[in-house]
Amino acid sequence: MTLRLHDTATREARDFVPLVPGKAGIYVCGLTVQSEPHVGHVRSAVNFDVLRRWLTATGHDVDFIRNVTDIDDKILAKSAEQGVHWYALASAMKRELDAALASINVLPPTYEPGATGHVPEIIELIDQLVARGHAYAADDGSGDVYFDVRSWPSYGELTRQRVEDMEPAGDADPRGKRDPRDFALWKGWKKESEPSTAAWPSPWGPGRPGWHIECSAMAGKYLGPAFDIHGGGVDLRFPHHENEQAQSRAAGRPFASYWLHNAWITTAGEKMSKSLGNSLLIPSVLERVRGIELRYYMVAAHYRSHVEFSFEALDEAAKAFRRIEDFLDRAAPAVGSWFAALPDAFVEAMDDDLGTPAAVAVIHDAVREGNRLLAAGDSDELGRRFGEVIAMLDVLGLNPADPTWGRGTRGDDRLTDVVDALVQGLLAERAAAREAKDWARADAIRDQIKAAGVEVEDTPSGPKWSV
Repeated sequence: MTLRLHDTATREARDFVPLVPGKAGIYVCGLTVQSEPHVGHVRSAVNFDVLRRWLTATGHDVDFIRNVTDIDDKILAKSAEQGVHWYALASAMKRELDAALASINVLPPTYEPGATGHVPEIIELIDQLVARGHAYAADDGSGDVYFDVRSWPSYGELTRQRVEDMEPAGDADPRGKRDPRDFALWKGWKKESEPSTAAWPSPWGPGRPGWHIECSAMAGKYLGPAFDIHGGGVDLRFPHHENEQAQSRAAGRPFASYWLHNAWITTAGEKMSKSLGNSLLIPSVLERVRGIELRYYMVAAHYRSHVEFSFEALDEAAKAFRRIEDFLDRAAPAVGSWFAALPDAFVEAMDDDLGTPAAVAVIHDAVREGNRLLAAGDSDELGRRFGEVIAMLDVLGLNPADPTWGRGTRGDDRLTDVVDALVQGLLAERAAAREAKDWARADAIRDQIKAAGVEVEDTPSGPKWSV
């Protein structure tokens, strides 16, 4: 089966045919670094990390670009509220974002450009649009430059809208616009209300980039005028991605061949956001579950499905993942040789528009069969199943042995040895109490172990414990 991806532009799943065989160029819209990242923020990064990993696993050389917006109206407003430099706020929030993504094993992009580092490329692209008659400088002296949506007959094709039905663009003062739906490419410096550090020289006077133009300029610089996949959250389809496509193609750049959009994580049916007051910051969530469990929770849902967040659902996902871990921990000592190979059912699920729910189901099927083989003592077949589970978890970024998760370090091993000695001592006491038919004492020891968060399973080869 060939990888098929749901293309937002065509509204259907299409065979993935890269522009250059064996390679894949991906641009994903990252965050505006104005505040701490919450669960809703990082879903897109996890979803496109899975896409990247799957393309790599199937033999593609992936060039993965994910930007950050490090200057815009929201950053300026929040920095003013907090009494800090806008660049200090953006830098601090970028560090928070990096830590959050690392905590859930999102691979660093090939490159992570920021808008402030690409002003020359942005000005060059705006110049091209002006020269082609698709952009104009406002005649009110503001220094603003706008894209003329009516100059581009295909405007609205990504989201299948007519210009007449669109709301006016809300990203700039409408005074200098020819049409209220025209959108800002360059924003003239407002010296009365904006710091001088938030302005760069340009042919139209000092100012800063508009939101949409930065992505077109950065995608073009690092992936070229045409590339394979553009991704982002479903909320970016309009106006952001519609505007990106229009301005890029109006400048003579074919731009993206496929558009992929991930759905939201919602609370009470609404998009998770700061304005709703229902954001769940990553450090707070990781006080309840581990990063690997939070990632599993996100991966287990299809990237195009809206997820209604609840701590109950998160806890259930964590328990489900621990069953996978438990199998690996118990099987590892019993497995001789093993080889990481992907089952056909897993490959088919992933090739079907990254069908992670079906892929996760294949993992659990393999774990159930592995547990049966473990109980039966069939080490050869057990090794095959063990290797399959490891290979599938690797693709999804969920292999507990990945150093990212901090397992297997010398300190962890020593701590495990200490806990094992203590638990084994209690288990020996419990066995002695049962031998003496002192059931009350045996039950008390069992409850003591359970209260410490340790699960004990009696097996034919003796009791096994896990946290």
